[in-house]
Amino acid sequence: SCFKTLCCKGPPPPRPEYDVVCIGLTGSGKTSLLSRLCSEATDNIIPTTGFSIKAVPFQNAILNVKELGGADSIKKYWSRYYQGSQGVVFVLDSASSEEDLEVARTELHLALQHPQLCTLPFLILANHQDKPAARSVQEIKKYFELEPLARGKSWILEGSTVDSMDAVKESFGQLINLLEEKDHETGRI
Repeated sequence: SCFKTLCCKGPPPPRPEYDVVCIGLTGSGKTSLLSRLCSEATDNIIPTTGFSIKAVPFQNAILNVKELGGADSIKKYWSRYYQGSQGVVFVLDSASSEEDLEVARTELHLALQHPQLCTLPFLILANHQDKPAARSVQEIKKYFELEPLARGKSWILEGSTVDSMDAVKESFGQLINLLEEKDHETGRI
């Protein structure tokens, strides 16, 4: 049996899987970003009605992302899908109108304070950074009052665009680090 361990390396250890919920208003780019992360085509993406689940593979983990549609008719049911989530991805359109940004801010604040989400790591993506009207990450941080609101929580705010997937993968990598830290804290590993 000693010989066997030397020559026959078994399969690599399974990557940990985390259940993550992805929310944000319609048109913020949730589906496009997730499709690109899964190397799927993004040509004919339509707004998500209800929700979709994607297993998004990363080098050191697999994220089972439950993406919830952002339309008003669906938004009111978001919280029904929060149970069991280990992390949150909130996508916002940094080039949207003031009104939409205001709505996104309200939704993010509700999510950050929701009893099922408030202790979880958040990845907040200020998407559409490639658009001329896009606000900078600093402006978003200030406008969304993240410093005072999310103090003591683990959160990451990054700019994103579907044309720069390396940066998006990097942001998700940071989220995975937070998920792993949380895992160690709760002693699940």
